Amino acid sequence: MFDKIILSNSVGNYCIVFGIIIFALLIKRFLSHSIASLLFLLIHKKWTSIEKRDFIALTLKPLSYFLVISIAIFSLGELQFPEAWSIKIHGILLSDIIEKAGNTIFIISFFYFVISFIDFVALLLELNISDNSAKDKSHDQVVIFFRDLLKVVIVFVGLLFILRVAFNQDIGSLLTGLSIVGAALALAAKESIENLIASFIIFFDKPFFTGDTVKVNNITGTVEHIGLRSTRIRTGDKTLVTVPNKQMVDSVVDNWSMRTERRAEIILELNNETPSAATTTFIQALEQLLANEKTFINGAHVYFTDLNKNACTIKAEYFTAPIALSEFNLLKQQINTNIKKVMEAQQIKFASNNASS
Repeated sequence: MFDKIILSNSVGNYCIVFGIIIFALLIKRFLSHSIASLLFLLIHKKWTSIEKRDFIALTLKPLSYFLVISIAIFSLGELQFPEAWSIKIHGILLSDIIEKAGNTIFIISFFYFVISFIDFVALLLELNISDNSAKDKSHDQVVIFFRDLLKVVIVFVGLLFILRVAFNQDIGSLLTGLSIVGAALALAAKESIENLIASFIIFFDKPFFTGDTVKVNNITGTVEHIGLRSTRIRTGDKTLVTVPNKQMVDSVVDNWSMRTERRAEIILELNNETPSAATTTFIQALEQLLANEKTFINGAHVYFTDLNKNACTIKAEYFTAPIALSEFNLLKQQINTNIKKVMEAQQIKFASNNASS
């Protein structure tokens, strides 16, 4: 029975080959998990902060695919191609089509594993940076940027491997042709190339980092991601705005996260019939009020800035540490309330019903 020939191969050979493939499918999770665990033990000696579940999550799936596909391709390679299937499709032998397809799948599975390993290396670098007490926010940003850039390079190399190994193309002449085509594409994709160059400028010049609050082109929000082509900003309305990197470089970027202090300004337009003694007393009361908030306020000034037929203008400004906007607004509310109490106590009246702050 096992010696019976079917499609140029014995039944015994079919049983062995498909038995190996089925066995590989059954134990793929155990086998890939064992290999991943062994690799983790070697890596954990150097990077103790890495969690096993993170490593397994990044490598288990692509590793299992690579192992099963490798075993299946090498096992099927032991079978003789059936002579009955020696047909041509668009002038290409079916055996060549199957062989090229198998090589392509094998290369794709291998580079899929390589890309997942790049993600793991990036995770190691991020953990190594987080363990460093002198951490700089730019380090995480650089890791993410070069991780994405390296992925693009790996995908390009993978395509070249497929063309060379699976389709027997001459890479040298292909690259020569690509250089000519690339020059034409470079002219057509001028804006994309400018954005790519701008992304390098951002990473080396460091005008802002991921997590910073910035204002650019009337857009204010938190930088969520800096990519190879664009920067994504989460606005106060919780919308996601994508800004090309070239605009981020060419425009004036106001980085609110790099401020050394927050400044508040209060302009009070008092009734011009307010006596000068009352005005002086009111200014002194404002100075004392701001001085009493020295826990939050680093410096404050109060000035009698303008006098005209409509109003007496008093300007107060104070500076705080770069605290969160919500804390800053609460402080402004408290100070404005106290100013109103002083005005009520001293019977100071506005020239109009509006006060700006």
